[in-house]
Amino acid sequence: MMRLLFIALSIAVISCSATRTSVITDSQLKDLRQHQQHPGTGDAFGYRFSNLDRGKEDEENKLFLCLSFSGGGTRAAALAYGAMIALRQTKIDWPRHERLLDEVDCISSVSGGSFTAAYYGLFRDDLFVHFEDKFLYRNIEGGLGLQLLYPWNWPWLASPYYSRIDLAADLYNAQIFDHKTYNDLLSEKRQRPFIILNATNIGTGDRFSFTQDQFDLIGSDLGPYPVARAVAASSAFPFLLSPLTLENYQAVSPKRFNDSFPIPIAYTIVGFPEDYYLNPSRYFWAQNNLNYVNAPQPYLHLMDGGLADNIGLRAIVEAYEQSSGFIFRHEGSMKRLAIIDINARAQSADTISDVHHTPHIIPTVAMATATIAMDNYSFDTVDFTNRMMTVLQQNKVNNPSLQAPKPYVIDIEFDAIPNKQARDAFLAIGTNFHLPREQVKALIYMGCTLLKKDPIFLCMLDNFERHADKPESDSACMVTSNGVHPVAAEEIVCPDPGTWPPARKAFSMDAPTQP
Repeated sequence: MMRLLFIALSIAVISCSATRTSVITDSQLKDLRQHQQHPGTGDAFGYRFSNLDRGKEDEENKLFLCLSFSGGGTRAAALAYGAMIALRQTKIDWPRHERLLDEVDCISSVSGGSFTAAYYGLFRDDLFVHFEDKFLYRNIEGGLGLQLLYPWNWPWLASPYYSRIDLAADLYNAQIFDHKTYNDLLSEKRQRPFIILNATNIGTGDRFSFTQDQFDLIGSDLGPYPVARAVAASSAFPFLLSPLTLENYQAVSPKRFNDSFPIPIAYTIVGFPEDYYLNPSRYFWAQNNLNYVNAPQPYLHLMDGGLADNIGLRAIVEAYEQSSGFIFRHEGSMKRLAIIDINARAQSADTISDVHHTPHIIPTVAMATATIAMDNYSFDTVDFTNRMMTVLQQNKVNNPSLQAPKPYVIDIEFDAIPNKQARDAFLAIGTNFHLPREQVKALIYMGCTLLKKDPIFLCMLDNFERHADKPESDSACMVTSNGVHPVAAEEIVCPDPGTWPPARKAFSMDAPTQP
């Protein structure tokens, strides 16, 4: 009932498309220039991968590990959180004696997964102490609905410069993320993982990442920006929340920011007609990003990151593919490259085809268009990532002297649940931001258990234990791999699944298991 009330109130104020922008003053700009010139900050100032280190004496990226957290509301956040519990308990001796979680170099996320990624980035192990009560078990939708009902918020919502997304961001800022900014992410420790929260620029349809590299293109400093607002933009699902708006300072005064926000050379060397034929993907990537500078629009309107990439993998793929990407630039020092994709893909029943009459454009057709596009694009992204890593592996086999890491792609999703009835039940869990407590417990358990049982994950850990720093001896890991029992995986103890029946029978063979 509360969800229906929230949707109704949201539609009632859908005309608001506002923003709160932070203007960079002359004094702030001076500080930025001084910061940029400060030694030891990497390529430039700000929250970017080059300004983070592992916090270890050994700076080599022998194991480069990235995670991607998909969209899907609380279900996605809980599934990702469960996988983090497993990583926290996975003890490894290579490249050093620690938890596998400590080896994570980057986390790319969208929508619901961005809550888990941002919270871990800011608070690290406090994630396992406070996140469940602060977010997973809370009725976020109900809280937003109540904010809409409070009379003191009505004048704000009547303004063209404040909307439902601002209301949501303020709620997240105060009650979940403790008013932390990107300057807090770039703390004195400057340790990885690099958190990439992704939204979608609805003016262009392109992915927009909350990193200083991206903010360079709009002549803006990400440092004082609240992390909660980035999370709000990443999870602003159409129809339920309005877009979050940023100002593009390149359109206001491009010459003013050139010294402080230099355009990366990787963008400027691409663009000639021959580049289109040599590498179309890189060509369009560069052109789309250069538009922020060469043909700047004064404002950017951001919505759910899932509209451009619902599993968060694209940011990682581009970091590997592009010559300016942070994975590409560190590839020479890698022995192994691992990507763990936590995909909370949903599979709702087709109810549109049950009726003869033409479906209503809003919300039925519009909602279906958005979600179907997300799911189809997500499948293509996973498939592309696997093919890319397969090519890398084959090149390594054909040329053992090639300076390339041993690749591992681990895809965690509900389709791996062996019991069909349980699998269907998990796929049908809602993607909203309020779920029954027992479903949340089941999702946490499932995220941990699916990772613990994943054959490629087991194979990777087995290679760590048997071959240590000799990846050339690694066994080929495939989804059909079995028979390996690494100690690190056997020591993982996943949380109790709770009382929700599908969770308790998920790995039981008592019921049919065929697709």
